[in-house]
Amino acid sequence: MSEKTVIFPQDRTCPYHPPTAYEPLRTGRPLSRVTLFDGRSVWMVSGHAEARALLSDGRLSADRQNLSFPAPSRRLQDLQDRYTALFGVDGPAHNTQRRMLISSFGLGRTAALRPWIQETVDRLIDALIAAGPRAELVGDFARPVASMVTCEVLGVPYADHEFFMIQSRRLHSGPEATDVDDAREQLNGYLHEFIGRKREKPGGALLDELIVQRLETGEIDVQELADLVSALLVAGHETTASMISLGTFTLLSHPEQLAELRNDPSLMPAAVEELMRFLSIADGLRRVATEDIEVGGVTVRTGDGVIFSTSVINRDEAVFEKPDTLDWHRPSRHHLAFGFGIHQCLGQNLARAEVEIALGTLFERLPGLRLAAEPDRIPFKPGDDTIQGMVELPVAW
Repeated sequence: MSEKTVIFPQDRTCPYHPPTAYEPLRTGRPLSRVTLFDGRSVWMVSGHAEARALLSDGRLSADRQNLSFPAPSRRLQDLQDRYTALFGVDGPAHNTQRRMLISSFGLGRTAALRPWIQETVDRLIDALIAAGPRAELVGDFARPVASMVTCEVLGVPYADHEFFMIQSRRLHSGPEATDVDDAREQLNGYLHEFIGRKREKPGGALLDELIVQRLETGEIDVQELADLVSALLVAGHETTASMISLGTFTLLSHPEQLAELRNDPSLMPAAVEELMRFLSIADGLRRVATEDIEVGGVTVRTGDGVIFSTSVINRDEAVFEKPDTLDWHRPSRHHLAFGFGIHQCLGQNLARAEVEIALGTLFERLPGLRLAAEPDRIPFKPGDDTIQGMVELPVAW
């Protein structure tokens, strides 16, 4: 590109659209150079086909302890040497960890959980109505839904959900590396103690299965189990909560599409799929090349950082017609909102069910739901947050 290199990351100017500063990257080559906060130049992938190819390529590593791994902010750079289970490991270690978990997040397990998720959502909406007619939807609904479901799946007590929500948010957003380290230590201490109690009195949830099938057999030790459960706790809280709150904001900002959904609730599964594409909350997947790779007319060299802007990839006009339009009549299942390849999100089936039930029930039971502040006055997360979404969402009905 002859133009000045784009800085990455940048804040979205609208919470459900890619940053306007990325516009040249949408119309240029499928891979372009961008500049990080410290001046380092890395590749940013904007092409859908190239993203699928690279995310499936074993020559790209997710190892965050690799000294060449790209860090889009000072906080994330300060955390480079910290081990991250599942999401930050490659090869046999990653395959082993994923194999331990995959059956617990299949379609059958998710289907069995749907009635419980529905009851949970109904109870939370009952509480909203009782306290209404105003609410702050992130704290009063979106995060509790995500927290309750995550706790139920893992088998940790919901009585501790506020602790998990707070530590999850600190792990995702800091704001300083010391906050992340403290949150990690607090979760680690809690899980060590809780795993000890579970070993004495096991139940039937995912954590109990991991204790019986993996810990007691010697396949993993207590610290490895705590690392794995901590990764799942954090992933399950923040991502789903952001999808529910930002999905609500987006639908309230698109009244014609919302009216169609209300008239035909059977469209909700397709609407959730399109919202996943449209919102792309996990915007900025990161990898590092361990060998030279030829892709999209360029050579990604060994040690090069690679960033996948899912908000741009999922607006690729070669794949999605009129990509800036919210349209659940399009075939959008092949979006990359959950990533792709061996690191594709394990919990995607559960996330779909949570968002579908939460949004569908919310708009059914609160037909007068509306924003309680001007849209441009409602704060949303900055570009360097690892998960995009709303900071808060004031609503009324």
